[in-house]
Amino acid sequence: MPAPSSPGPIKIAIAGALGRMGHAVAAAVAADPALELAARFDRPDATGEGIVPVAQALAAADVVIDFTVAEASAELAGLAAGRGVALVIGSTGFAPDHLRRIAEAAKRVPIVRAGNFSLGLNMLMGLVAKAAAALPTEAYDIEITEAHHHRKIDAPSGTALMLGEAAAEARGQDLAKVSRRGRDGITGARPVGEIGFSVLRGGGIVGEHSVIFAAEDEILTLNHSARDRSLFAKGAVAAARWVAGRPAGAYDMQDVLGFR
Repeated sequence: MPAPSSPGPIKIAIAGALGRMGHAVAAAVAADPALELAARFDRPDATGEGIVPVAQALAAADVVIDFTVAEASAELAGLAAGRGVALVIGSTGFAPDHLRRIAEAAKRVPIVRAGNFSLGLNMLMGLVAKAAAALPTEAYDIEITEAHHHRKIDAPSGTALMLGEAAAEARGQDLAKVSRRGRDGITGARPVGEIGFSVLRGGGIVGEHSVIFAAEDEILTLNHSARDRSLFAKGAVAAARWVAGRPAGAYDMQDVLGFR
């Protein structure tokens, strides 16, 4: 994708503009002199001051920041690729077909997709990987707990799955083969190497994630607490600045922050 056509601010369009994250992203864009809010759009039937159709938003933007839902993000990726517009995706809950469609779009435009845009959380991922690699699998069980507000529609959270992937990859495991998404009834002894997930939904919890390494004689807990969703909006804005003008490809926050 070519760099923005002028030396002026990077033009940003916001998908899901009427949602809570859409409002937070708009505020973060307004506070950044390197960016210009070029367009806001939402569902096709959405109305509101300043809301435009998706085609108009894409025509006005260098980068789209998208916090919607998996299907909408996959569809938007194809549309953005067709218009040569970079994309920052913060949606979660993707099925394999959604990921395939986004990967296809990333062959044509740069796409940053992350389950969490927090700097602290991405640091936590690195610490989890180091701990998982250093602590013997047969001695340390890994459990991941997460808590979010009652409006969240997917579980475990994309962030919890990111942490699970970091741990599994460090151990040389396939997360799909060792994850346990829930326990109920007579489950039997815990298999060696299993990575468990526990989920809480309630109230207005922004985001809580803990990774527990439990041995017979000690427990190590690494955790992260999000206090305000503006944290994620600021990270997405940083990703938008970074991705503008990049070559086509699939990126994440590890790339944006220079950890990879």
